[in-house]
Amino acid sequence: MANSQAICTSFKQEILCGIHAIGTTVVRAGTTKDTIKAALYLASASLGAGTTAYSGTGEVSGANYSAGGATVTNANEPATAAGIAYWTPSASVSWSNVTLGTAFDAVLFYNSTQSDKAIAVFTFGSQTVTSGNFSLTMPTNDETTGLIRLN
Repeated sequence: MANSQAICTSFKQEILCGIHAIGTTVVRAGTTKDTIKAALYLASASLGAGTTAYSGTGEVSGANYSAGGATVTNANEPATAAGIAYWTPSASVSWSNVTLGTAFDAVLFYNSTQSDKAIAVFTFGSQTVTSGNFSLTMPTNDETTGLIRLN
């Protein structure tokens, strides 16, 4: 099976339940944001809308890549414009000097603060890296190109 790009269905329900705090919050008696992480997955994995949580199954492995992926820089607050709610990490997600020799083509964004609950899967062209850097460049944080957009 192949990976497919989607906002995870479980995330849609969980945001209505107030589980995820991508921005600052006072609802859960704290003002800190949850920790969002990004993990890379093999082209042979099966992530998509039905993914509910981070799992090491199908995740890449190799030199200088840690299981669980990288912590996402989250300085942007969720916002709205033109009836659309949106959020984008405030910096690219990067891995330095990695060797990932098996083809990978997807990243899972997940909330490590909330039991590794899945947020979204994004796919890209199949990649391999040998002793190099790999970066996922984030789009502009707005209602037309934001990484997560709900309308």
